Amino acid sequence: MLNWANRFNIFCFLDNLQYDFSEPAFECLLGAGSATAVEAAAGNAFKSLQDLCAAQKNEWLFGHFSYDLKNETSALSSQNFDGVGFPDLYFFVPEIVLQLDRVSVTITCETEAAEVFNSILSCSKNILASTEMEVRVQNRIPRDDYISIIEKLRQHILRGDCYEINFCQEFFAEDALIDPLVVYDRLSRFSPNPFSVLYKLENKYCCCASPERYLKKSGNRVFSQPIKGTSKRNHNHPGDDEANRQYLLQSSKEKSENVMVVDLVRNDLSRICIAGSVRVDELFGLYSFPQVHQMISTVSGELESDADPVDVIRATFPMGSMTGAPKLRVLQLIEKYEQTRRGLFSGSIGYFKPTRNGQADFDFNVVIRSILYNAGEKYLSFQTGSAITFYCDAENEYDECLLKAEAIKTILQ
Repeated sequence: MLNWANRFNIFCFLDNLQYDFSEPAFECLLGAGSATAVEAAAGNAFKSLQDLCAAQKNEWLFGHFSYDLKNETSALSSQNFDGVGFPDLYFFVPEIVLQLDRVSVTITCETEAAEVFNSILSCSKNILASTEMEVRVQNRIPRDDYISIIEKLRQHILRGDCYEINFCQEFFAEDALIDPLVVYDRLSRFSPNPFSVLYKLENKYCCCASPERYLKKSGNRVFSQPIKGTSKRNHNHPGDDEANRQYLLQSSKEKSENVMVVDLVRNDLSRICIAGSVRVDELFGLYSFPQVHQMISTVSGELESDADPVDVIRATFPMGSMTGAPKLRVLQLIEKYEQTRRGLFSGSIGYFKPTRNGQADFDFNVVIRSILYNAGEKYLSFQTGSAITFYCDAENEYDECLLKAEAIKTILQ
């Protein structure tokens, strides 16, 4: 499918990699080619998307929300550097939609479905590198500067400006040559996760291995599954692996961070859900992935029957797990102290699905553990971060970012 899809200027490939955590609606889903699209910068982006949804009520829509849409939702601005250049918002009506489950393939297209199916089968089954990959990764923020920034953030917390802030830093490569299909294939093998994506928009790519759902709407129910709390896996020593797992359940630090983001999500959903319907379905859920154990909570609420799907996203964006609390002040501090625009990183990729009543269902991930690449500029970027609280250790936080970065560098070698 990926070899076949790469002939299109635009495609979005979503793969849950056989995880069954959240009753997945599909094994993988692909939207390829663009019949109609909307591209918008922060300011009037959500209204532009609403207009597209209204005009295309019975169509699938695939696309993304950039983190920098916070400039629209929170009346902010961004002055930092962005080397990749994804638009703030982009959605397209695909020419062809392929939906796979365990027993069948569903193809939606204007042409003969059999022709599409046979065309895919005629492609190579293997992902083959078309170029030698050359990537020399650099740090955007030196260690001493990072430690100084964290100390300033701790002072903001001490003064009561915020309780927790998700601070990120960029790792980048100039004159980078990669094959995005190869990189995605390696990433999904090395770190398979249920919200993985390979997204191509002209000459820009996102190779994403996200474990986190931002928001899903199914009928009148909407739910979010924020992640806060991580410990390493140790497959060679089951006893140590179980100890790392138990650490999450017993750590007051990890649990307090999780509770903070759960409260933030509850507050966001309360803005658009029926009063009294917002609830925490699961608190401190422990889920094991090949590389890490994660603490995931689930928060849900009930929407009014005429709730506009785009308004639901606008009211909750950007997601609490990648910002902090209180959200507005944290967004201001992130803009002040981070040195790169996040762009698509910590934004969201997903789809709107047509429904009978015209109020589309949707499902969107959190764009983390992702490699962003502008093939025209030969610029590659990925970001790592962590939750900063008053009791954090700046050097340990920096080392955690480096550890996360090393895992991605391994993919690029």
